[in-house]
Amino acid sequence: MHYLVQANIAHFKASLDNPVMKEFTDFLEPVNKLAEESKRFIRRLTDTDGKSASYIASPFKNELTTINVSVWKDFDALSAFVYSSVHSYVLRNKKKWFVLGRPSQFIMWWIPVGETPTIEMVKEKPLHHEKHGDSPSVFSIKKCSTHKVTV
Repeated sequence: MHYLVQANIAHFKASLDNPVMKEFTDFLEPVNKLAEESKRFIRRLTDTDGKSASYIASPFKNELTTINVSVWKDFDALSAFVYSSVHSYVLRNKKKWFVLGRPSQFIMWWIPVGETPTIEMVKEKPLHHEKHGDSPSVFSIKKCSTHKVTV
């Protein structure tokens, strides 16, 4: 059995303590709590205090590049959360808080139950996706329905 990992790599317009980011940071805790309470949610990447992964030091060269990683039992559960909850407000308003036009990635892959995605995976998977495109080992949301578990 496998679970679906989603990783979102994006670029903040400013540091989280900047007033430009206040609305976004105000949404972090309630949106993450809603995710955790969602059916078929498994886990999310957090900092050592359990706060959003947005507070983890960027594993990329640009300190304003942020990651968000969560694990779900299936795509339908992830999709319901992303598009049919308050999270959709954040998605619709991303231009307020994120630099658009830079390579941002929302990618997914399957992991065996019990495995936990790592920061190294989050660094490796986008590179693989950029080089090879959608494949069974990493794919975009557009291709999720065609990339069922094959590992």
